[in-house]
Amino acid sequence: MPVRRIILDTDVAMGAPGSDIDDGFALALCVDLADQTLELVTTVNGNIDVETSTLLALHLLERLGKTEIPVVKGARTPLRRPLHDHPARDRVADVRESLAGRKPAPGRAATAIVDHVLANPGEITIVAIGPLTNVAIALSLEPELATAVKEIVIMGGAFMRTTSQLSMPGEFNIWIDPEAAAIVLNSGAPLRFIGLDVTMQVELDRADADRLIATGRPFATYAGQCAHAWIDYLREAYPGKEFLTASMHDPLAVAVVSRPHLVTWRPARVEVEVTSDITRGVTVADLLASRHPPEPNCLVATEVDSAAFIEYFLNHVYSL
Repeated sequence: MPVRRIILDTDVAMGAPGSDIDDGFALALCVDLADQTLELVTTVNGNIDVETSTLLALHLLERLGKTEIPVVKGARTPLRRPLHDHPARDRVADVRESLAGRKPAPGRAATAIVDHVLANPGEITIVAIGPLTNVAIALSLEPELATAVKEIVIMGGAFMRTTSQLSMPGEFNIWIDPEAAAIVLNSGAPLRFIGLDVTMQVELDRADADRLIATGRPFATYAGQCAHAWIDYLREAYPGKEFLTASMHDPLAVAVVSRPHLVTWRPARVEVEVTSDITRGVTVADLLASRHPPEPNCLVATEVDSAAFIEYFLNHVYSL
């Protein structure tokens, strides 16, 4: 099986109180897979501010023994929208202080993406698991990126369901920067979307977290502790709703790069709402586009083999 060469564009927040953890698991999976090689990490504002995300990416790569992988800091804000008010904003000062001294590679994420892809045409897959700001800027700086990239795999969107949240009608990554998502969707690049339709079906529970801790392995133990802390946070933040699991949105996006059979794919024409706050970031998918105009602009995941993915995912993380 050929080895897929990866740029991971992420708003990683594992390790920051009150922030989601699946991005850290995705980073870990990406470095452990024998059929993928992670060549560059770029960070973006999303789950947490980009400065903290950059420090956390460097910290997690240290834990994983992969300090040779460059991390380049990216966009601090969405293209046009006001900066998202991160729930963990008031709780990350201690995190930044504890991680001070770590320095990312020089440059800017969008430029680094362009340079790496154009230097290796047809070879690089971008896995975007945060808001699409960096990717949109890169495509705007160099439209040739759309034909030079092997593909862009995106964790984002909801194509056959809604978020059920009036305050955040679009899936988080798209909702944060819908203008960026629109640029990517209209770029002509080969796109695959892993959305909430499938990612909400792949979950890590407390028993899984306990098994990670029981391995005694450095990263697995830390990740299991973070999983328990995140589930605890969800239960406190949403009283009256029973949270027993954590969805593994981002690791699924990493896995399907080299294991596309884990999900069912359908061609679709997808557009994103950018004009209305009521439907901000909503992804509208025409799943009949393969038979009727307009032409498809991406593939979307519609079903997932949850059990196969979780087994595959945990077997890798247990060893870290």
